[in-house]
Amino acid sequence: MVGDNLKGLAGGLGAAIRDQQFRALLRLMVVLVAIATLFYGTVEGWRILDAMYFSVITLATIGYGDIVPKTDAGKIFTMAYAVVGIGIFVALVTILANIVIETRRHDSSKA
Repeated sequence: MVGDNLKGLAGGLGAAIRDQQFRALLRLMVVLVAIATLFYGTVEGWRILDAMYFSVITLATIGYGDIVPKTDAGKIFTMAYAVVGIGIFVALVTILANIVIETRRHDSSKA
């Protein structure tokens, strides 16, 4: 069962990479995380790894709270980043989920 799930996910990921809309959103997500990483590294003075970690954790809406922006500029940027970025992240994950489901449905209909 786990092997089938992993196989289905791998097939779905392969199909997603071929999907133009998924690739466009993925590129946008990478650019957004890169901009946020540079921003936090510069404005908050965080190490690059910490800045990238915070950028990804924010978009994934996990928010551990272990690091937080201290400057007003960082707080304002984070509010805008979350509003824009979470929407893009949800769209990306939704497309991926739909492609994985369709790929599994297609594969099971062949069997």
